[in-house]
Amino acid sequence: MAHLFWNLPDNDDMLIFPWLLCFIWKARNYKVFSNTDQDPREVLDSAITEARAWAAAQPAGEMDNVRIDISATQPPCGEWCQIDGAWKESETRAGLGWYNLDPESGSVLVGACNLRRGLSPLQTELEALVWAMQIMLVYNKRRMQFQTDCTELVKMVSTPTAWPAFETLLEEVEKCKRRFEAFSIIHIPRTTNTKADKLARSARDQPYDVYYVNSIPPTSLPELI
Repeated sequence: MAHLFWNLPDNDDMLIFPWLLCFIWKARNYKVFSNTDQDPREVLDSAITEARAWAAAQPAGEMDNVRIDISATQPPCGEWCQIDGAWKESETRAGLGWYNLDPESGSVLVGACNLRRGLSPLQTELEALVWAMQIMLVYNKRRMQFQTDCTELVKMVSTPTAWPAFETLLEEVEKCKRRFEAFSIIHIPRTTNTKADKLARSARDQPYDVYYVNSIPPTSLPELI
């Protein structure tokens, strides 16, 4: 492995290297545990985006100290939770769904519920995030990357004051965030978020109240098992 880590050119382009390894590993986990193929271009683009965001967040003057220390730039490749909301104007209910996976142990936790439909699809996406965060904390899962196919949701969490219409829900997000040891939320392609989507849609379409949290997917969605 020495030729991979210690003989790299000493320039800023190499900062992507540990992030690329991490996202390749994540793509492998998607394939092994979810039977989902990731587009190589999307894997590379995600690694570039995260590497640039990480570099931009570093205090001035510290980049030279971490450039050679590969371990310092290694992002966490740990547990993640995909979330989604299902909203339709013609329906009286909305559905929330999430799919949590620990890549190290292979353990899975899924959630699906329905509730009175809110004013917009974006409200439902935010409600799905709040519920998923609350359940992760109940299960003492305090290092979590949340994944969503809704770009607006990522923006809302990053700049909550810019979304005053959702102030109450965003305050709950902030309250939950403070209880996590490590928290992040990223955008993923819709094609990667199919499990959470199916859970949310299934809950929305039921004519009765649904509240489901289990390590075994509901029998109405055998394809998730």
